Amino acid sequence: MHEIIQKLEEKRAAARLGGGEKRIETQHGKGKLSARERIEILFDEGSFEEWDMFVEHRCEDFGMGAQRVPGDGVVTGYGTINGRPMFVFSQDFTVFGGSLSESHAKKILKVMEKAVQVGAPVIGLNDSGGARIQEGVASLAGYADVFLQNVLASGVVPQISLVMGPCAGGAVYSPAMTDFIFMVKDSSYMFVTGPDVVKTVTHETVTQEQLGGAMTHAQKSGVADGAFENDVDALLQLRRLMDFLPLNNREKPPVLACVDPADRDDYSLDTLIPDNPNKPYDMKELILKVVDEGDFFEIGEHFAKNMIVGFGRMEGQTVGIVANQPMVLAGCLDIDSSRKAARFVRFCDCFNIPIVTFVDVPGFLPGTNQEFNGIIKHGAKLLFAYAEATVPKVTVITRKAYGGAYDVMSSKHIRGDVNFAWPTAEIAVMGAKGAVEIIFRQDIGDPAKIADRTKEYESRFANPFRAANLGFIDDVIMPHGTRRRICRSLAMLKTKDVKNPWKKHDNIPL
Repeated sequence: MHEIIQKLEEKRAAARLGGGEKRIETQHGKGKLSARERIEILFDEGSFEEWDMFVEHRCEDFGMGAQRVPGDGVVTGYGTINGRPMFVFSQDFTVFGGSLSESHAKKILKVMEKAVQVGAPVIGLNDSGGARIQEGVASLAGYADVFLQNVLASGVVPQISLVMGPCAGGAVYSPAMTDFIFMVKDSSYMFVTGPDVVKTVTHETVTQEQLGGAMTHAQKSGVADGAFENDVDALLQLRRLMDFLPLNNREKPPVLACVDPADRDDYSLDTLIPDNPNKPYDMKELILKVVDEGDFFEIGEHFAKNMIVGFGRMEGQTVGIVANQPMVLAGCLDIDSSRKAARFVRFCDCFNIPIVTFVDVPGFLPGTNQEFNGIIKHGAKLLFAYAEATVPKVTVITRKAYGGAYDVMSSKHIRGDVNFAWPTAEIAVMGAKGAVEIIFRQDIGDPAKIADRTKEYESRFANPFRAANLGFIDDVIMPHGTRRRICRSLAMLKTKDVKNPWKKHDNIPL
């Protein structure tokens, strides 16, 4: 008995070392933690239960039979984050560069399948050189199996990818199908083809960081939903995010104890909107003053900044926040902001998270670039997402709500449950100046007449009362009472039960 116990401890020690101390030191030298160190930070102390520590690859080709490492380049299992169960796989770059083999893939599949069965999120810590070339098509088959499980788990349990090193070629498509992707600055990158292939095919010279670094994907492509300073920051922020999310699609979002009064008024909001309707203001100020204790986890902060999305809490309950940002492009909807918000709305609807929408939108961004790149279909994604969502939806129009963009931003017409407007709201087909120049084009040569007509149009439409008269706005509220009115509305909507007509699935305009 003593001998077998000793042998077990020796095998465990070998597995914990991964590729060995020298390679772990190399990992540290790059500013990166080891696969196990990452798990220790991510999960509650002592809660991690590891699976398949002794699994090894079965490849005999190209001398691989003599190179076997317990665990085969990925650490898998489950643990808790603030007492709530989560599954994880953490790729180990010190073992064959974290490359995916058939055995490596089966370890990942085991935790993904079990996560769906028990209803717990899956977190992937990606740090891999890609497919293990020595295994050929068996490695590719492993990737495809993981992709299929990503699809089957989508909308059932939250799937989060944290890219903490290389992620290239076919490896990028598993994170791409998860709900959120986060990256680490200066140490992680994602691309389908690397700089050498790009140079050969297109003659472009580009570095790994320029082609697929964290800020490239967080700012330019929108592939990444956030970029963190280092491994520790990324893991701690991931713990914070998971506190906002339900464990699965059968649960309501978590409710935390709240010391922030639901009826708290904030009179500084009464002066948030400038007197000049063309002057911007920071919509984040409103969000931070309305949510519990100013705690807001923003998603996609660096991409499509004219749209703000993220998670907050109202009376302790998680809510998804969607808001136009007048500080950027005057809050116009464009291709990128529509895609960003549509995906976020659909995530919230998948996981029973109520949606609070703050509206200040002058319309869709005009221009040939937008039209040629499909603003019609991309804008329709956001419209479609809001219309199909059955979770509670509360909307507050702070200032402009013009044209089709008014309809798209969770209006009453696409099943907004409670729709408020501030007294400063302007709900119309377009701004007064543009409208008058179309309606009274015969008077364009007479500035005095145009000025009179503009005042007439403003008095009639540049306010929330026409929409309120028609029942499209449930109430015109004072800005300082916004938190109170939203909290009351969400409390009333807790028992909302709406079902869409039966269908195999919808056909959102992709």
